[in-house]
Amino acid sequence: MDKVFAHIDLDAFFASVEQLDHPDYRGKPVIVGGIPGDRRAVVSTASYEARKYGVHSAMPLVTAVKLCPNAVFVRGNYARYSEKSQEVMSVFSNYSPTVIQISVDEAFIDLTGTERLFGNPLGVAKKIKAEVKEKTGLTVSVGLAPTMYLAKIASGLNKPDGLTEIPQGGEEKFMLSLPLEKVWGVGTKTLEHLKSAGFRTTMDVHEKSIGLLKTIFGNSTGTFLYNAVRGNHEMDFGSEPKSHSISSETTFDTDLNEEYAIETAIMTLSMDVLFRMHKENVRSKTVMLKIRYEDFTTVSIQETQDRSIMNADDMFARCRSLFQRKYEKGRGVRLIGVACCNVEDRNLPDQQDLFDFGDGKKARVENAIYSMEQKNPKIKIKKARVLDSGS
Repeated sequence: MDKVFAHIDLDAFFASVEQLDHPDYRGKPVIVGGIPGDRRAVVSTASYEARKYGVHSAMPLVTAVKLCPNAVFVRGNYARYSEKSQEVMSVFSNYSPTVIQISVDEAFIDLTGTERLFGNPLGVAKKIKAEVKEKTGLTVSVGLAPTMYLAKIASGLNKPDGLTEIPQGGEEKFMLSLPLEKVWGVGTKTLEHLKSAGFRTTMDVHEKSIGLLKTIFGNSTGTFLYNAVRGNHEMDFGSEPKSHSISSETTFDTDLNEEYAIETAIMTLSMDVLFRMHKENVRSKTVMLKIRYEDFTTVSIQETQDRSIMNADDMFARCRSLFQRKYEKGRGVRLIGVACCNVEDRNLPDQQDLFDFGDGKKARVENAIYSMEQKNPKIKIKKARVLDSGS
């Protein structure tokens, strides 16, 4: 049976939610991540109107202000974004039993074998797009392909509100039609290395042996390039392990070297995972962090503590600590992922600390906020970043 995967990406998600909730923002450039004057803030999401000015995610906010001074700047409401994400993800489960959510704004759906129930994959993709728009007011871009890797690339080709299909047998032809900049996983430095070595097109890479590519680019990047341009590359997109976990990850538009920007992304991912844990009414003592560097090497680290994660500050502090221990300073980062592993029902008996230094109170407040927002989406309670000096 031929495999068929859909990768679904919410278009400029955080900014789109702000435009949905504030009609006066529609048609205007919207930049989420901070307001002018916020020190060291970085752009989380920019609307398509703002992107025309060169604004992109992970850009220092001060640069975004210079590029687009008349934009609408907001710090963001991650509880609201999590709520809208859950609305969208609930639609996906209507079309397949296998939905892999890899971040707050994207997921893979395995459509293999669902034709008898829902029709051909292209028709299913159109139905999903229409249902998401009708139920949530948001648009998504969809990529259909025989592999998750190709579906990921396809979903980004015709944004916003796009739909791109790569047919079975057309994998290699599709990859050879792409410019090198569109090969997912080729970061800024890898692209520079390719061009300095005389590679200008995907066909240039395709013509070289895997041995030569390894010699020029190293084993990891060379192997990746050889497989990627042939359309047969697969990778781990964070599917759930045997012991249940809740995870979220993001790939940056450009390789990041600035630790503050990476840690801000970790905070956003931590909030996403935390609110999904609230929804499922589960807890965890184990946090895992994944780092994918510019040369495509991937490392991970996890830690289990005696007590369960208590609140958002606790979650972020644990993830940040893992990052500071594992990150190789100066290396460009392409992807960051966080996860809570071995999650269990929050109602089960749990050994608590003898002394509560305010963590329990914070957790109860967050649970109350989450419950209120579920009942009344108009409630807007924001969570600010808590860091050391300079935040």
